[in-house]
Amino acid sequence: MRRRVPLRKSLLIRLLAASILVAVCSVAATAWLAVNTTSQEIQQEQVQTLSGDAGIYETLLGYAATHQNWDGAAAVLAGLTKQTGRHIALTNQSRQPVGGSAAPHASPVPSNASAVIDPLDVDQTLAPGGTTTRIDPRAVGPFALTPDERAQLRAEAGRTAGCLRTRGFAAETGTDPGGRPNVTVAGPAPDDGTATACGLPQLSAPTPTEQTALSRLGELVDACLSPQGLGPVKLGIGPGGVVPSPQVVIPRVQAPGSSVPTPAVRPSPSATPGPVPNPSADSADQAVASCVDSSRRQQLAPYVAPAALLFISDRNGTTAPAFHLTRAGTLRIAGVTGLVLALTVALSVLLATRLVRPLRVLTDAAQHPTEPHARVPVTGHDEIGYLAAAFNDLSERRERIEEQRKAMVSDVAHELRTPLSNIRGWLEAAQDGVATPDQAFLASLLEEAVLLQHIIDDLRDLAAADADSFRLHREPVRIAELLDQVAAAHRARAGAAGVRLSVLPADRDAEMVADPVRLRQAVGNLVDNAVRHTPACGSVTVGAGPVGDHLVIEVTDTGTGIGPDELPYVFDRFWRAEKSRSRQTGGSGLGLAIVRQLAQAHGGTVTATSRPGEGAVFTLRLPRTDGTAGG
Repeated sequence: MRRRVPLRKSLLIRLLAASILVAVCSVAATAWLAVNTTSQEIQQEQVQTLSGDAGIYETLLGYAATHQNWDGAAAVLAGLTKQTGRHIALTNQSRQPVGGSAAPHASPVPSNASAVIDPLDVDQTLAPGGTTTRIDPRAVGPFALTPDERAQLRAEAGRTAGCLRTRGFAAETGTDPGGRPNVTVAGPAPDDGTATACGLPQLSAPTPTEQTALSRLGELVDACLSPQGLGPVKLGIGPGGVVPSPQVVIPRVQAPGSSVPTPAVRPSPSATPGPVPNPSADSADQAVASCVDSSRRQQLAPYVAPAALLFISDRNGTTAPAFHLTRAGTLRIAGVTGLVLALTVALSVLLATRLVRPLRVLTDAAQHPTEPHARVPVTGHDEIGYLAAAFNDLSERRERIEEQRKAMVSDVAHELRTPLSNIRGWLEAAQDGVATPDQAFLASLLEEAVLLQHIIDDLRDLAAADADSFRLHREPVRIAELLDQVAAAHRARAGAAGVRLSVLPADRDAEMVADPVRLRQAVGNLVDNAVRHTPACGSVTVGAGPVGDHLVIEVTDTGTGIGPDELPYVFDRFWRAEKSRSRQTGGSGLGLAIVRQLAQAHGGTVTATSRPGEGAVFTLRLPRTDGTAGG
């Protein structure tokens, strides 16, 4: 009767409980993280709401870019305060008011600044439309055009735009943030021929004022690049007035220690330098871009207002409006958490069921071990998969042992029946007076009795080995004498089978400590097996020799050999490569199993190597002595 596992001890229940516990903990942690993250985002949003007031920041940044100080900023601050209803204050780095932004009666400024107003280091999170150099494009400083230059460029821009429109391009005139006239084209850009014919490149030519500023900037850049072994560089204005700030043009900059000049690159404030073919060129471009950027800041610093701290707060002094997680938001988080929990539980149930299914199959197969060919599918490479593979291997071995047991019973019965039948026949013939009990009669009976005794002795030896009652009587044994004795005992049978049995020369003084009777039995079984499986005109060779601390005995034959699929089983009990029986090659299948037991009892091993049709080599490897034996 099958035993049912109590529900509280069921692996499925335990797995489900563990999975649900993990799921609840993970979901709770996820919910906590979600709420915490939401709160942090709300706090960040509060800070960004105050410090990111684009209108205030942009207006004050434009003022700083076009003025050398904050002396006249009071009117601008007053207008912004009236427009936004917020309290706006500007201070220097020492928290001293600038620009008349903080009256004595005003509330103190908050502890943290909302932003830093610095036209030479624009906060791109507050002014995402800024340039990659983080320099406000309105900060032109010495590059500011004179009225005459601006009028001349405006006229040239008008002529260029008119020329482009006559050629089918939607061109319009405009002014960049730095006040330089330019031409913009909507749609496809004109080709080089059209652009040149309409004078579009000439708009990028620097004016005298710009050329003077460019020369000064070039001196600063060259002074920065000179210690690095780079330069000089050529500076220019962006084409068409699209880039109001200076653009660097590097004809060919050669890196230090390089024999090949790097290709020309054109890093500019509005465009990322193009790819370069080698690391040295890239390093040089980065150095040039860095020097240009620092030199521009150095040149523009006297023309812009110094950096100031911007403080924005309400009339009551709070820096940001209060935000709270609404009831709807709380319900939404709770709903999502519950959904995640349900999905996790469902997934855990599914995974647990899939995990337990192979265990149930294994349990059912283990509860019916007598069913033939009991196998379970191996569904993976995890512990359950290994368990299933081990169970299949155990079932296979059990079936093989059962088959060997049945074959053993049949083999032993056959081997016992033949001599017993002969003995009975001879005795009945003598009793009936048909046969005369002469010397030949007695010899035949003795031969059959010896065969019976041999089978019984083999079974007894294996039973003793199984019961761990194998006793060895160790003493010094001369290997050469032992091999000669074994060969002499089997030479008559080998000669009768037409097999040549020979012993290779061995050191006559070589000794080992072993049980001489058991050792002769082991070597004799190997020789007997070789003779039985070697056809007429074949040969069996016995040899021995010391190898390190071991003695190696080899029995080599030129018989039929053993297939690679059968070789692992040659030392199993009752196993025979030849399924047919005969008195010449049959045997009980116990001889080689006894050899393995004897080898293990002596602390050694026995192995076999063979190829079908090329014979076999059986190697008996035994320790020469427990201490030191002669050699």
